[in-house]
Amino acid sequence: MQSGTEIVQPESIVNETLQLYPATTAVFNQFGIDACCGGAASISEAATRDGANPAELLAALNGAIGATPSNASNASNAA
Repeated sequence: MQSGTEIVQPESIVNETLQLYPATTAVFNQFGIDACCGGAASISEAATRDGANPAELLAALNGAIGATPSNASNASNAA
């Protein structure tokens, strides 16, 4: 298991991630991930299936929800 600030993991389910973090919709679209018929798959499986780089997809998803070391502390101080 990974430690750190990554919230979205390779084993996270596409549709669950979309429900919890709507900001990830644009990222899934950008990477060509099929969330309609293939949304029950893990992010790792979906990336492989749809021809996306799993590591790049995860980085972009976590970035979209602010789960990066530099943004994690800034997000809580932004209000």
